[in-house]
Amino acid sequence: MVDKKLDCTGLYCPEPIFRTRMALDEMEKGEILEVTADDPAAEEDLKRLSARLGHVVLEITHDGDEVTLRIKK
Repeated sequence: MVDKKLDCTGLYCPEPIFRTRMALDEMEKGEILEVTADDPAAEEDLKRLSARLGHVVLEITHDGDEVTLRIKK
């Protein structure tokens, strides 16, 4: 179950990070954000952001150039 989806395809660093941070700030603790991006740096950047903010990356999937992360706040 995903509470919010964020499509960052076509955006490049640092935009996916900014948008993910803003989306997480609007969410309640325990909710899950699904972020999809195609920036080559997005996966590592979003994992670092999640760890720094104390959130948990539940799942990472790849589909061609796209990566999808499910982050639990």
